[in-house]
Amino acid sequence: MYDKNNIFAKILRGELSCRKVYEDKFVFSFYDINPKAKIHALVIPRGEYKDLVSFITKASIEEIIGFFNGLNKVIEKLGISDDGFRCIINNGHNGSQEVPHLHFHILGGEKFGRIV
Repeated sequence: MYDKNNIFAKILRGELSCRKVYEDKFVFSFYDINPKAKIHALVIPRGEYKDLVSFITKASIEEIIGFFNGLNKVIEKLGISDDGFRCIINNGHNGSQEVPHLHFHILGGEKFGRIV
């Protein structure tokens, strides 16, 4: 079940402030308050999806396409599409997801080591 009081839901409702990167009908993006790279933004869907699985199984095709188009716009706006970036999704307890709202971490602006 989706927790309507999670921190990202509060940001979407305007109850908490953030440094916005981009927003549209499907996406809201803002800078991470505890960055792990020179550039570290979060991209979240506007819909109430607690994780990637709920998004894939419950979102409409329009929402899925709109989200990924918005994600691409964030990457372009951050200016990291040519040099490369890392996109991370933590999913569920074992995946170390801390906020129960689907969110993509976009990290860039520097070279990262291999993780796999």
